[in-house]
Amino acid sequence: MSWPRIVVCLDVAGGRVVKGTRFTDLTDQGDPVALADRYAAQGADELLFLDIEASAPAEGARGTRLDWVRQVADVLRIPFAVGGGVRSWEDVLALLEAGADRVGVGSAATRDVRVLTNIAERAGSQAVILSLDAVHTGPDTCMATRRGGREVTDQDALDLARRAVDAGAGEILLNVIDADGTREGFDVAYTRRVAATVMVPVIASGGAGVPAHFLRVLTEGKASAALGAGMFHDGSHTVCQVKDYLVTNGIEVRPC
Repeated sequence: MSWPRIVVCLDVAGGRVVKGTRFTDLTDQGDPVALADRYAAQGADELLFLDIEASAPAEGARGTRLDWVRQVADVLRIPFAVGGGVRSWEDVLALLEAGADRVGVGSAATRDVRVLTNIAERAGSQAVILSLDAVHTGPDTCMATRRGGREVTDQDALDLARRAVDAGAGEILLNVIDADGTREGFDVAYTRRVAATVMVPVIASGGAGVPAHFLRVLTEGKASAALGAGMFHDGSHTVCQVKDYLVTNGIEVRPC
């Protein structure tokens, strides 16, 4: 049975978990290993680790810090996805060997989606996530960005999602930057547009603030999974509280 998943994201910079609003004004949230252990115990279905500094430089971008990945992987017994600076199969192989189960590719895919094919042919589509950071340019349109939202491309986000799936991506992580960190709710309408366009699961990201936001994006938004960060980091809500709310409202999830 395929149940909706609750994913927790760790944005990591300088070896610490950070959180901001629309990718700016970052504040320290704690140690990634301790937080990973906490969320696994709370019943998270998957942990997403993003090295947000890896692809930030316009030149000289580096790969994800493998030592950070290994430390987190050592405490996890749930699926573990990792992204940040992934540009090649060699980067992916290093992450898989460090303990990742799946890998997110963002900036590199905006330059050439064939990088996804290269990975999928070796690790399988189920291991490849398109990490799509999108920003609105109109009420119903979004453009794909790269370098952690620092650079807006000329690519329509919906079109990139479609091409990425054709190239081998097995899932789309959709983060609508306009909503990111606001805690005002996911961009339900745009999530639904992406989910209706691609034949792979969509993880909704950006804007989670209360359990009701998860219910709405999983039902109205047609997302297969929903991601939270800040609301879990500060303790205002737990993963189990979100799951209990979903069950109360008729949505089956993996028990905490």
